[in-house]
Amino acid sequence: MRTRTRPRTLLTLTAAVAALTLPAAGTAVAGTAAATPVLTTGSAGGTPVAVGDTLTASLASGTSATFHSSATGTSGVSCTSSQFTVNVTDNPTAPGTATESLTAHTFDSSTCTSNVIGVLGVNGITVHNLPYTTTVSSDGAVAVTPPSGSTVRTTVSLRTLLGSINCVYEAPGLSGTASNGTNSIAFADQHFTKVSGSGLCFANGYFTATYAPVTDGSATVFVN
Repeated sequence: MRTRTRPRTLLTLTAAVAALTLPAAGTAVAGTAAATPVLTTGSAGGTPVAVGDTLTASLASGTSATFHSSATGTSGVSCTSSQFTVNVTDNPTAPGTATESLTAHTFDSSTCTSNVIGVLGVNGITVHNLPYTTTVSSDGAVAVTPPSGSTVRTTVSLRTLLGSINCVYEAPGLSGTASNGTNSIAFADQHFTKVSGSGLCFANGYFTATYAPVTDGSATVFVN
């Protein structure tokens, strides 16, 4: 009878050790917190934005995108409808810098006006050399960079008393600011230089616009 008792005792001890060990391991796994990426939806620290997602934003309600002849002036072109589209290419752990590909930046010419003397209207605004690389850092800094060897290039087509003219402007890049308070990206007085166009085209252009909210589908995007 004693020779049968020992195997039963060993089996009982083994089962007891397993019972104590398995819950402990389960608790360790459950307690591991997932790292928060730079871009989330719903809230700061919310659902991670997946690489490959498409983010969009239109002008903040009640605002305009302006392209003025000077940083402090009011002469130039103004549009009340504009939108950008980016694809997320990297969303690392915060603090860090997320990377996106700006695939589209459009302006609805039907909402654009000009107060430049001699200009009757705006035919359209076209952004060239896309896609641009866009970065968004945890501190809210936004940078738009054109492909190597090119520029951020924009053509403003205007109707004038002498017919239509094209004013072409370039900038080495753009800098903006992201805000979680309004889920926005804002650009202020970004300087462009005229590279071609008639004398009716101002020599310098200063771009200002606020896009909000930035969304991933129907969810608002936050920066962490």
